[in-house]
Formats: sequence, structure tokens, C-alpha cells
Amino acid sequence: MNTSATNRRLRVLLTAIGNGSLIPQPEFQRRLVWSNKDKVAFISTVLEGYPFPEIYIASGKVDPETGEGTELLVDGQQRLTTLYQYFKGSKDLRLGKDVNPYSELSEEKKLEFLEYQVVVRDLGSKPIETIKEIFQRINSTSYGLNAMEIHNARYGGEFKEFGEKISQNPFFESKRLFTATDIKRMNDVRYCLVLAITVMSAYFNRDSELESYLEKYNEEFDEAEDLSKEINEVLSIIDQLNLPDDCRAYKKADFLSLFVEVHRTIFKKGLNIDLASTRENLIRFYEKVANASQGKAEEDSDEMKYYKAALQASNDRGNRILRGEIIERLISHVQTS
Repeated sequence: MNTSATNRRLRVLLTAIGNGSLIPQPEFQRRLVWSNKDKVAFISTVLEGYPFPEIYIASGKVDPETGEGTELLVDGQQRLTTLYQYFKGSKDLRLGKDVNPYSELSEEKKLEFLEYQVVVRDLGSKPIETIKEIFQRINSTSYGLNAMEIHNARYGGEFKEFGEKISQNPFFESKRLFTATDIKRMNDVRYCLVLAITVMSAYFNRDSELESYLEKYNEEFDEAEDLSKEINEVLSIIDQLNLPDDCRAYKKADFLSLFVEVHRTIFKKGLNIDLASTRENLIRFYEKVANASQGKAEEDSDEMKYYKAALQASNDRGNRILRGEIIERLISHVQTS
């Protein structure tokens, strides 16, 4: 596939967006997900004259009567849309004190901005299905990326950063909840975000709510401080239970159930946990679950139900709910005075 790369002045691209001859968001493009912080940092890059990676365009529809045509922005919509917002003084863009609005730039700086050279790779005229395939391949980065790594590439905002901070709590390392591979592939961050979303809402299916929360709180996450305190308190209480290091409570599916139910007991029901009784109940129950794994339990017993709910499809909503209900009954508590 032959493509040509040329330079276009930024003013040409911005004018084309303004008059509709360059379409920045064809139907196959992703929604805009950059945070305000991302946008301001990118604008600073351009104002300081530093280059950014090439953008891709393709030919759109052509009017055979007038000869006028459009172009599709195949890749680069975040970048050009951000620069267009800056140029037009969009109210959706909050610049802060470090970047002056375009309207307040000197004439020299305005011209430098408008004359900025953008590397454009022209794909020419191709069927829309081919363009879609090119877009997917450009944005795949690596065919081995897992879901969280893809989310990380798209959402660099407040909620993702919150998950990273939670995953760095020493508790997780001390209990060896995550493997080296988990950490390398960002599964620790994904897991901590699932914990956070669950206590903010309810049990859900697998990672079904993850992207919506990453997008919703990409710009701001005002609950971060309060939720962080709650999560740290729950981790501290679980640590104080002093469960054996080899306890199945430190398996990911089991830990999610224990964490969520301890959080609900304290922060949703307003109860204090009797650590000694809860520890005894949990140890005894997990031993029964171990027996259930060897077929040494009644089919309709809690331990057998729990074992099956943790064995297969452990991240399905129904199994999460079932395990949670059983763990809830094992937590001894006293009314808060």
C-alpha cells in the first residue's frame, strides 16, 4: 500500500475543520477521551514548537458537479480537535495559568502557531472498510495488549491514576495477591479499579463497568480522597484479621468478596467488626471450602456453593453475589456506638 507523507501548515488543517472539508470524527473513530490536563500539555508542545507524530487522512466524498470534496481524519482527531478548540477559544478547554489563550498571544506567536508544520500521511481514495481496517491497525499498537493496557492508552486521567495508587498499597505485596506478570501487564491496576467500582456501586459482571468509569472520571474524580481512606481502612482491618498467609482469602476472587463485604459492613451498614470472631468464622469456613474441593461436603451447603462460585466463572456477577452473601454471614459485628 503506497502512501505519501507531506507537511501541511496547521492553519490549513484548522480552516478545513472549520469549513467542513476535513472531517475529524468519521463514524469509526473513538470518542474524545483526553482529559483537560492532556489537552493543555499537548497545546504546550505545539506552542513550544516541538513535533508530534504524523496524522493520517483519506479522501472522502467528492461532488462531481463542483469538484469540491472532503477528507477524513483517519488518525489524529484528539490532537487536531484539541488544537481547534484552542484556536477557537472553546469553553470546554480550561487552560489554567501556564498557557495563554490564543486570543492573548502576540501576533508573532499566533503566526508561529498557525504556521506550525504537521506531518500528514495521505492514504488517498480507498473503500471505507479498508480505511476502518487501517484505523484499527494504527491504534492496535501491539496485538498482545490486554484490555487494561488498551484502557491505559486511552484513559490517562484521574480514575486510572487512582487505581494505580491503590495498587501500590503495601498490603498487596505483603499478601502476594499479584504476580510479577500481573503487575507488568497492569492487571493489578485493573483489579483495584474493579474493587473500587464495586464498593461505589454493586457487584457487576467481570470488567463490564470498567471502561465507563474510566471515561466518566477521566477528567475529575472528586471522591478519590474519601474513597482512598475507606479502602485503606478496609485493607487495614483485613490485615488485622491475621489470616494465615496461605489462606484462600488472598486469592483474587475470594479477596474481592471479603473486601467488598467488609467495606459494606463498615461503611454501608455502619457496624464495627468483631475481629476475633470474624477471624475464627473465616478460617473455619475456608477449611470447609477446602474439604468441598475434595467432594467432602453436602451439595447444598454454603461451602460447596461457595467453592463452585469461585471455581468457574468466578467473575460473573451471579457468582460474585453468591460469594458475597455467604461471606456477609460470616462477618461478626457489633453496632457502632
